[in-house]
Amino acid sequence: MKPHENYLVAGVDEVGRGCLAGDVLAAAVILQPKKLIDDLIDSKAINALQRSFVYKEIIQNCICYSIGRASVDEIDRFNILQATLLAMKRAVDSLVIKPHRVMVDGNVIPRWEYESEAIIKGDSKVPEISAASIIAKVTRDEEMNILAKKYPGYGFEKNKGYGTPQHKAAIKAKGFCDCHRRTFSPISELIHDRQECLL
Repeated sequence: MKPHENYLVAGVDEVGRGCLAGDVLAAAVILQPKKLIDDLIDSKAINALQRSFVYKEIIQNCICYSIGRASVDEIDRFNILQATLLAMKRAVDSLVIKPHRVMVDGNVIPRWEYESEAIIKGDSKVPEISAASIIAKVTRDEEMNILAKKYPGYGFEKNKGYGTPQHKAAIKAKGFCDCHRRTFSPISELIHDRQECLL
């Protein structure tokens, strides 16, 4: 049976799962079915300037969107998979209009009451997930730019918290800061080495 015209689909995607620093963020977006948005593709397939433009198009034309997150502390306590699912759930739960169906990027769905489907590489196949990908990416990149000013020397404005050689070298030289994930290497090894020195 074909869904009726008021049938609302939300797309969900996360960003920051593989980073060494910063929260993991998820976005949930419900698009206007009759308002097509150009260049709505996976956020990784377009540059920062293009993402910024499409981001504005999405938030101006979508029915609603929201951001969910799991903190660095929650990532360290629950593990990155569970923290990512928590961020996704928080994003969908924060939508001011509840969807009839939720399309999730990847192969795992959070525990919730929504009719759902997980789609591998959904950010390049489903417009709602592509929109969520762009919203999440732009939002998190802006937050990492703020952290770059608060914690200079780690290159967050460029690496966005990912484990680039420059970032790893900075951790070894400067140590880690409050926004680093303690359970991720090389931070975990650095902590272990310090503990070993105290024995």
